[in-house]
Amino acid sequence: MTLQELLTIALILFIVIPAPLFIVLHFITKWKQTREISRDDEQTIEELWMSSQRTDERIEVLEKILDDELPGWRKRR
Repeated sequence: MTLQELLTIALILFIVIPAPLFIVLHFITKWKQTREISRDDEQTIEELWMSSQRTDERIEVLEKILDDELPGWRKRR
């Protein structure tokens, strides 16, 4: 066998076995990374949760004020 034939066989074997394996493992790793919530995303979710809780409390206070000052305000809508 000549050197060119050996290189051709080695190249074909590389294309058939390690290259597809590397590609599959690369995308599996990327897929697993995207499934996890990053620390920044977790912090953002926590901030949104706290903001929604404060908004809910404010709405309840406003409804109590309206109930005291305008007893039939809910029926008008």
